[in-house]
Amino acid sequence: MINESAVYWSRALTELTLSFHIIYATIGVGVPLMIMIAQWTGYKKNDEHYILMARRWARGFVITVAVGVVTGTAIGLQLSLLWPNFMQLAGQTIALPLFMETFAFFFEAIFLGIYLYTWDRFDSQKKHMLLLIPVAVGASMSAVFITIVNAFMNAPRGFDIVDGELVNIQPFLAMFNPAMPTKVAHVLVTAYMTSAFVLAAIAGFRMLKGSKHVYHKKSLLLLMKIGLIFSIAAAVIGDFSGKYLAEYQPEKLAAAEWHFETEGKASLVLFGVLDGEEVKYAIKIPYALSILAHFNPNAEVTGLDQFEEEDLPPLYIHYLFDIMVSIGMFMVLVSLLYVVGKARGWQFIHSRWYRWIIVAGGPLSIIAIEAGWWLAEVGRQPWILYGLMRTPEGATTSDHVDLMLLLFAGVYAVLAVGSIVVLVRMFKKNPIEREIEDRHSEKGGDIL
Repeated sequence: MINESAVYWSRALTELTLSFHIIYATIGVGVPLMIMIAQWTGYKKNDEHYILMARRWARGFVITVAVGVVTGTAIGLQLSLLWPNFMQLAGQTIALPLFMETFAFFFEAIFLGIYLYTWDRFDSQKKHMLLLIPVAVGASMSAVFITIVNAFMNAPRGFDIVDGELVNIQPFLAMFNPAMPTKVAHVLVTAYMTSAFVLAAIAGFRMLKGSKHVYHKKSLLLLMKIGLIFSIAAAVIGDFSGKYLAEYQPEKLAAAEWHFETEGKASLVLFGVLDGEEVKYAIKIPYALSILAHFNPNAEVTGLDQFEEEDLPPLYIHYLFDIMVSIGMFMVLVSLLYVVGKARGWQFIHSRWYRWIIVAGGPLSIIAIEAGWWLAEVGRQPWILYGLMRTPEGATTSDHVDLMLLLFAGVYAVLAVGSIVVLVRMFKKNPIEREIEDRHSEKGGDIL
């Protein structure tokens, strides 16, 4: 029996939890790589400023990890409480990547603890830097394994179905399903990209507030270079994701692109407003959808006319696609102009208005991550396990999910406010100028 109210509130609570968790999870995956790159740069250049970047970022990273652990635990709890039928059907299949995700997190946490408590205890920065390799690898592998679970939900493989149960389970075949390569790659590069732009936004903000310390200038240039690399990588992998959808989930691609009729030489639709099946005020790029789907400008792209209405995702995912792509392309342009402008001596990149654009890039990148995640999850509807189980069939029948939603919303509000307050106070009371002065006193040397 399906309880429609329970389904609605279960979806709402899951959406709230994932939307909140994805912010801390993205930072938790991306920042360790930023820390490692900064410390490696400091070691190679013998530049104390980059070493301090790694040290300061690591302090803030600990706070985000703590919140990510809480929200990640909530997701695991909610899978069992809100989606018991799904877990009963697919639990054995996704158990291995869920276990490996936990193992990867512990692997990361152990070495992060060692890294944090061994500052200035090594004669060589190289030895201390090596501790960051398992931290960065563990953070990324944690994302890999949890994304594999999501990929399985989109492309279930590695089992037989007997009397409504999954049997003869082959865990590795289930893990390495067709959705896995593009989903894992996209999650990783966008996490690195977003973390770089968030940290760059902080550096830009400090400069807008009047700090002229070279530390912030070095930080901003390093992060914009990293952001440029990974934003371009995200665009390339996004192209491969489009080709995956064209083959395995064509209705999702058609809904995201408002492609109603199957046809060749299909145009890519950007922006616009939907009036019935008529798209108004849109920008249409000829042949681009055929190229995105099949790398052939004349290729036929399956439209929504080939599917039953009850099997179609909500058409508003087109707006999510537009938000994600627009912000992604905008950040490629912003970072490219800054990196090239820095090399060529363009003065406008040092203007207040351009620094405000850089500052805006941090929250915009978070919005793009949210839009992309919503596109991935809402675009899979009406399936919780694509082609096998519809979302209402996997949900609980409890009448108290609405109360759970209120309780968890309160917890997330406390975590959000608490983490922001702690981070702001942590760095406001210990600006880079003071930290450099303190280290100068400790070492008796000169740090510029």
